[in-house]
Amino acid sequence: MSNSLIKLSRSKLKSGVDIQITGSKSESNRALILQALYSGIELQNLSNSDDTQLLVKALSDNSDVVDIHHAGTAMRFLTAYFSVLDKSEVTLTGSNRMKERPIQVLVDALTSLGAQIEYIGNSGFPPLRIVGRDLINNEVKLRANVSSQYISALLLIAPLLKNGLLLHLVGDITSRPYIEMTLALLTKIGVEVEFEGQLITVKPLEKLEERKLLTIESDWSSASYFYSLIALSEVDTEVHLSHYFSNSLQGDSVLQEVYKHFGVETSFTESGITLNKKAKPKSTHIDLNLVNAPDIAQTIVVTCFGLNVGCYLSGLHTLKIKETDRLVALKNELSKLGANISITNNSLKLETSSMFIINQTIETYNDHRMAMAFAPLALKGDININDKDVVSKSYPDFWRDLSLLGIQMK
Repeated sequence: MSNSLIKLSRSKLKSGVDIQITGSKSESNRALILQALYSGIELQNLSNSDDTQLLVKALSDNSDVVDIHHAGTAMRFLTAYFSVLDKSEVTLTGSNRMKERPIQVLVDALTSLGAQIEYIGNSGFPPLRIVGRDLINNEVKLRANVSSQYISALLLIAPLLKNGLLLHLVGDITSRPYIEMTLALLTKIGVEVEFEGQLITVKPLEKLEERKLLTIESDWSSASYFYSLIALSEVDTEVHLSHYFSNSLQGDSVLQEVYKHFGVETSFTESGITLNKKAKPKSTHIDLNLVNAPDIAQTIVVTCFGLNVGCYLSGLHTLKIKETDRLVALKNELSKLGANISITNNSLKLETSSMFIINQTIETYNDHRMAMAFAPLALKGDININDKDVVSKSYPDFWRDLSLLGIQMK
């Protein structure tokens, strides 16, 4: 057995366990860019994920080559950040997969604002050579049906532009909650913003009027795996998760509503949330549009498979440009377990099936969410996960926390 493979044995979930999950990767990475741009920002409950630690290192790195490995968010945010970092000259690169992930939409938008960026390898893809300078223009159009991280990257630097930014979004808006998260964080530090229809306006802010403390909410994407575990467990099983807010900025907080389909109820406490399995699934099939929360698609479809619930998930077009093509990866790995699953470029359909082929090895494709989404199936039967360390990208303590819940592994 490879050291990178972890075998999960069929287990029963312990009830009433407290799990401490660190801050949201999405919020942490946005807040770190703002902290780098403005003195006087203090951060609490920062994510301990690889992506966030890579961004922390990149922001303090004085070398002329910055390698962010698999961290897609860091690639997008740093492309914008280094564009406005006066007198800097940086080569921004990443892993082989990162060099296959498109970035032309963002680069075109930044160059139209006056940024100096050139492609070192294939046109439209990293690595990039970026020379920091004042961006003289303040109005740009951007396709809104691509990754919202392009939009957020522009918004994070917008207050530094002399005349702020008028951002015109063209077409249907993807992952709107992530855009609203970015705008909410800008508002918290004193930036004036407006989001009406297809136009986002950001006013300039030269410096903070007073020091700001930003407390990062724990990560709802990471919570999704515990929703799945509770859904797959026996009735009346519960788990407590720390540092979650009822007024969340994270789009993945829609988990509260989605998992009601599977009999899971969410209640807020002073310190976080309690998840409780109240009943068996209410239906044998669900339809969901996840355009605003694509990162929880893998968790949901695996939950459905484990519960013998059919599903049709749409709004998934951004999954094809993540760490891997997540739609193809899901089809490959669920099919090994006996699932009847079909995909298009933006949707996934899972038929009801009581088949579950045990002891299969799930490939993770350098994708942290593949490993974590499939792990809850240990409640249904033995399963192996390859490349167990991939979870460190967003949730380094994942396997430890699963063991606290009684999941047996070696």
